[in-house]
Formats: sequence, C-alpha cells, structure tokens
Amino acid sequence: MMGLMRVSGTIAGSGLRMSSRSCTLSRLQLQPRFTLKRRLLTTQSTAQKSLPPPPPLTHPAVSKWLYSVSALIAGIVVVGGFTRLTESGLSITEWKPITGVTLPRGEQWIVEFEKYKQTPEFKMLNSRITLDDFKSIYMMEWAHRLFGRAIGVAFLFPAGYFVARRQVSRGMRWGVAGIGAGIAFQGFLGWYMVESGLKDENFAHVGAHPRVSQYRLSAHLGAALALYVATLYAGLAAARDWRVGRGGGVSGLSAESVEKILGSGSTKTLRNFRRIARGGLGVVFITALSGAFVAGLDAGLIYNEFPWMGTGITPPAAELWDARYAQNEDGSDLWWRNMLENPSTVQMDHRIMATTTLIGTLAMHALAARNPAIRKALPPLTKQMLKLTTGVSLLQVSLGISTLLYLVPTPLAAAHQAGSVALLSSYVALVASLRRPGLAARMHRRVLEHAKRVGV
Repeated sequence: MMGLMRVSGTIAGSGLRMSSRSCTLSRLQLQPRFTLKRRLLTTQSTAQKSLPPPPPLTHPAVSKWLYSVSALIAGIVVVGGFTRLTESGLSITEWKPITGVTLPRGEQWIVEFEKYKQTPEFKMLNSRITLDDFKSIYMMEWAHRLFGRAIGVAFLFPAGYFVARRQVSRGMRWGVAGIGAGIAFQGFLGWYMVESGLKDENFAHVGAHPRVSQYRLSAHLGAALALYVATLYAGLAAARDWRVGRGGGVSGLSAESVEKILGSGSTKTLRNFRRIARGGLGVVFITALSGAFVAGLDAGLIYNEFPWMGTGITPPAAELWDARYAQNEDGSDLWWRNMLENPSTVQMDHRIMATTTLIGTLAMHALAARNPAIRKALPPLTKQMLKLTTGVSLLQVSLGISTLLYLVPTPLAAAHQAGSVALLSSYVALVASLRRPGLAARMHRRVLEHAKRVGV
C-alpha cells in the first residue's frame, strides 16, 4: 500500500513538473518576437561583458580618402618634375595664395611679363622669348600651383568631416593632423625654392646658370615624397586594421583569413624581414633624393653613357674632388661640396644609389624565395609585393639608363621621375603588408574571438 502511494506520488510529481514546463513553453511561445530578440541580445551583451569595449577603428571610407590624397600627391610630384624640365618654374615671380588662383587677363599678361623680365632667367637665358612663349611657361607653373591648392582643399574638408563624425581612430587623428601640416608646409617650401632662382646675387659669378637651389629643390621633393609615403602608408594601415578587427561581417574573419593577412610562422622571422623591407624603403627614398640633386644641377647632361663615365666606370679623382668647389681656406668642405655641388660627383652618387637599390631588391627577393623559414612565415600579400618591387626596380633602372643615353628628353625624364614614385609605392605596400595590426584592431579581434567561444 505504501509502495503504491509512492508510485502514485512520483507520477503526480512528474506530471506536475511536465505541466509546469509545458506552461512555461506555452507562455514563451505566446510572447512577441521582439521580446525574444531583446532577451537574446541581453544574453549576448552579458556574455561579452567579460571583455572591455575596444577603441573605435578608422572607417574604410577614410582609407579610400587617404588613397585619393596620396594619388594627388603622386600626380603633383610628376607635374612638378615636368615643370622643372620645361624650365617653367620661375615664370611666376610672386606668391599669392588667394589671388593667384586665376590666370591673368588682357593687360595683366603684359604686367606679369614685365616682372619676369627682371629675373636672372630672362636676362641670361630667355631674353628673346615672346609674350606667347611666356604665356605657355606661365600656365605650366600656374597649373602646378593650382594643383597644390586643390590637394589642400581635397584634404582639409574631408578631414574635418571624418573627425567630426568620429570615423577616425585616436591614433589616426594625429596622423591626419601631421599630413595636413605637411601639406601646408609644402606650399611654403615650394615658394622658398622658387625664390632662390629669382635673386640676382645668386648668379653673380662667371658661368652661373639661373636655376633654383639644388638644396631647396631636394628639400621640396623630399618633403613631397615623405608626405606621399606617410599618406599612402596611413591608408594601407587603416584598411589592414579594419580587415583584421572588423572584416568578414558580424562574426569577423576566420582564423584562416587572418593567417592569410598576417602570415604564419615565427614572429621573430617576420620582425627581421620587416627590418630588411624598411631598410630597402629607406634606400629607395635616399636614391630619389640624390636624383633631385641630379635634376637641380642638370647633372644628367654629362657622361651620357652607361656603365662608363668617360674612360672608366668613374671619372678621374681630380674631377670628382675638384678643389674649386671648396670655399673654406683649409679645404674642410671639399668632400661634401663636391658630393652635393659637383655635377660629375652627383651623377656618380646617383648611379651608385640606384645600383644599390636594384641589387638590394633582388637580394631581398632571393632571400624570401630561397629561405624556407621566411617563405613559410611571409603572408601571401607580401610575396606578391616582393614580385612587384622587383619588377618596378628593373623598370626604373631601365628608364634611368635610357634617360641618360638619350640626353634627358622630357618624356623619358618625366617617366623616370614617375617611376621613382611607383617604386616608393611598391615598397610602402611591402612594408605595410608586414605591419603588425594596431592595438585597436587586436582588441576588436579579441572581442570577436571571445564572442565565438561563448557561442554568441
């Protein structure tokens, strides 16, 4: 009898539990869908509370904007080289940031022509040019300056918009501010360069050629290239961080996709190869600067042969270290003045730097291809960039030699300068492909991985 009561009690208890569970299920089914969704989101947020919220990442639109600005900077570098090759840079004798936007009209052309007649370039080289000739070189320099103003506008307004909308990370804000300051400084540096070619006292000695200072020219070009490298690298870095931290939708990239971006293998191996790539980028940059000295001194118009320079691979030592370039009585400035002011030495320096760039690029490519540890550790994108840098290096050396052999024709010389920008671009992309993601991207990645582990 007691056993029967226990059995019936057990059946009744289980029935009660079943009936309560079924009632709970029926109530859950009767609830609106938005209530269920709200509970689900509450559960997800509770699961993610174990990790702090990561700082914001730079929006992909900012990366695209930085790419556009870097393309404009590359374009003005090429236009600036073409302006120098056509000897148009000294045609505008004043710097008017606002009123200089418009071209002269009517009698204003005569006024500008009279101002140009007072310059050393007109007196020593162009005393026979007509007003129509002057207009052609004037419009070339005017287009160059207008291009610079357009870059300023293309940077300033979008930068303010992105910062105001909080689409730029905290670290990138400093980068954007630095790029803006660099653009403004370029305008000042450009006029500082032009001013050196307008002063009569700079060309008082016998045999002087009216041109801008090669020091100021190299500073102007170097600043432009540095600005280009910084802008392009910032865009690539921001895009890379977004892909790692937020790419692939709500759940982020898979582990395999992240491995394709970051590579696999030893971190030390990647770090060492990153140093090699950065060193190569530095050599390319210095080579481009040495090319600015060649352009400033018209050093490409001597020794138009390769690999020889006269009777040997190098000119005679007395020509390379000409005592006439020294200005100190003790001759202490003999070596560096010949390095920077002697056209023969400057051309030889550029040849050495260009050859070093090519050999270093080929060696880096061979190291990555033949070393199993490096080949395994490098990301696929880095391997593609290595092929690109090698190809562009070979093309750039071919353009340089052709420019020399054909006595610096304007189209070839402009293509050679554009090639230097292309080579810099490939090296920047190579270094960026080896960059470790930023802290914000790593924190975003950690939150996504944690959300996957807890089943959110």
